[in-house]
Amino acid sequence: MTLLSRLADAIDRVNDRAGRGVAWLLIAMVLVQFTVVILRYVFAIGSAAAQEAIWAMHGVVFLIGAGYTLLQDGHVRVDVFYREASARFRAMVDLAGAVLFLVPVCAMILWLSVPYAARSWAVLEGSTETGGLPLVFAYKTVICVFAVLLGLQGLSMAIRSALRLAGRDGKAGGGTRAQPGL
Repeated sequence: MTLLSRLADAIDRVNDRAGRGVAWLLIAMVLVQFTVVILRYVFAIGSAAAQEAIWAMHGVVFLIGAGYTLLQDGHVRVDVFYREASARFRAMVDLAGAVLFLVPVCAMILWLSVPYAARSWAVLEGSTETGGLPLVFAYKTVICVFAVLLGLQGLSMAIRSALRLAGRDGKAGGGTRAQPGL
């Protein structure tokens, strides 16, 4: 096993743990949403904080889960040619997509989001709503974490694709699932 292969495996483990961990937020989100509905429609009580908590959990699930979704090859793609293509062609497409698009976009998101989150941390930004959540600064930090996790998974996908093209790795694409035709 090469150093690059071990690096890709380490990145995959980080995103696997992050994705599985953040999935537990879905249970909390459902429970909070259920509580909001009961309070609102049975007792005529509203809660801005509870509503914002639902939005925040929903965002965290999608942002932190993006790298996990790429790891599992779950992102939507136009695979008219990709699906029936050879493993070598899929590796070339994955490598080009990661190097030319995914990693640079994640780097740009990180570059733009760090000052955005830092400004929010500087003032410990809270909700603009009366009774809203006081932790908006923490939520904005999740954008930075998203860019890092997704960018790392793109790097893992690029490494695996390059190794596949070099004939040194049995895995193709960004995911751990078996690809047809391998």
